[in-house]
Amino acid sequence: MISRNFFGKKDNPELNKRLPPGQYIEKSFPVLTAGPTPPVDLNTWKFEIRIGENIDHSWSWEEFMSLPKIKIHTDIHCVTKWSKFDTNWEGVSLDTIFEKVKDLNKYHYLMAYCYGGYTTNLPLEDTQNGQAMIATTFEGENLSPEHGGPARLVVPKLYFWKSAKWIQGIQLMEKNKAGYWEQYGYHNYGDPWKEQRYWND
Repeated sequence: MISRNFFGKKDNPELNKRLPPGQYIEKSFPVLTAGPTPPVDLNTWKFEIRIGENIDHSWSWEEFMSLPKIKIHTDIHCVTKWSKFDTNWEGVSLDTIFEKVKDLNKYHYLMAYCYGGYTTNLPLEDTQNGQAMIATTFEGENLSPEHGGPARLVVPKLYFWKSAKWIQGIQLMEKNKAGYWEQYGYHNYGDPWKEQRYWND
């Protein structure tokens, strides 16, 4: 049986370059979450940087939206084996966020934490130099709640469970620590090109 929207890597060299092993092309944008969509009020929304248990810096929605924006045109890859090509996002680069942090080189990992309680861990180096953003729009429209709106993390190089929906903040860490799905058997890193889906991959 051929997965829907799969066009055959053998006959398409361009596809072969863009589609990681074990993935199929999805033209829609499936909604997958670890729980229900949480209500997020923009009047009380905050984005925070935490160091330990202390809030080092925070932005209201109005303050956050006044920060410089970047755009990303990218393919995205879900651990459930679908890939969506040529997606367009706009938001705030994590490089801009990290400008507020003193002694950033002390930290090697971050934990993204979210409204609704979801968490995921990432190496800090994989979120720097234009590799990650806090997105507020998708395809030129405000990010919808089911896709993580009003704001979500986007880290295209990794499986999309690492691009945490309903982002509330990031905690900087010197040592790595497992997030929500990582505690339940998902890979600690999640490279689509290495098929790092689960602990032993």
